[in-house]
Amino acid sequence: MTAISETRLREQLRITEIFYSLQGETSRAGLPTVFIRLTGCPLRCGYCDTAYAFYGGEVMTLAAIMGQVASHRAQYVTVTGGEPLAQKNCLLLLRELCDAGYSVSLETSGALDISEVDRRVSKILDIKTPGSGEVEKNLWSNLAHLTPQDEIKFVLCDEQDYLWAVAQLRERNLAAVCPVLFSPVYRKLAEAALAGWILSDRLPVRMQIQLHKYLWGEVPGH
Repeated sequence: MTAISETRLREQLRITEIFYSLQGETSRAGLPTVFIRLTGCPLRCGYCDTAYAFYGGEVMTLAAIMGQVASHRAQYVTVTGGEPLAQKNCLLLLRELCDAGYSVSLETSGALDISEVDRRVSKILDIKTPGSGEVEKNLWSNLAHLTPQDEIKFVLCDEQDYLWAVAQLRERNLAAVCPVLFSPVYRKLAEAALAGWILSDRLPVRMQIQLHKYLWGEVPGH
């Protein structure tokens, strides 16, 4: 190990939890995955299901984080939050994970700049709808930094959110950028209703549900 890498591994992040579970969303749904949940988020979406990650957490070195990840012996790693990019050392963590050979995805709100994220990372960009209460926070310039390996996600509260998302999909030609995901807010928008709208409008999107919630409910660590 070089002196540079030793110094890098002493860098710190504030971590809410690291756990091993099935990926519940995106095209990786169902894959055994290690999740690294970073603490803190500048947004306050009305439907947020991880508000426990807004505060607290444990300060950990990059070396300790990498050690915990390795202990689970998984191929896939997801860095999430909160909003992981709110911590500057998230970029370093993503790079180290890629260098270690993991298949890495990043779940980000899209309110913070993604231009410096390692290109080996699959970025899951969550575009905020009017129903989230944070639609004004969308940083639309992020779209220019997406590649076909990335994904755009819309979390939908109701039919108005759906219609707004369809307008963005069409006006910005999002399906030509990368795969697009439409997801209903758990227990707020009926899954069958969303499925019907997508089929009726013949949208080029993937509908998803949060698999982990149907398996374990809304509890931390899954």
